[in-house]
Amino acid sequence: METKNIDRYQRLRDFHVPISVLDDFFGNQDNLSILNTAWDALINEGCKRDDIAKEISQLIFRDLDIIPEEDTHEL
Repeated sequence: METKNIDRYQRLRDFHVPISVLDDFFGNQDNLSILNTAWDALINEGCKRDDIAKEISQLIFRDLDIIPEEDTHEL
């Protein structure tokens, strides 16, 4: 895996995206290409990497109907 992909994977893990979801996502070249295109566009707009990871993780949770780990303790 490329260094930038490892960094992005870890940043998404920092925002509690499950490993199984990330493994599926990063293992699919089409999905990875979409992620990298969006991530690079946001960097070019001046967004910080942690802000990008937070927003993308929230999209993943919403689209897959996942409750983030940090929120499961509140149930």
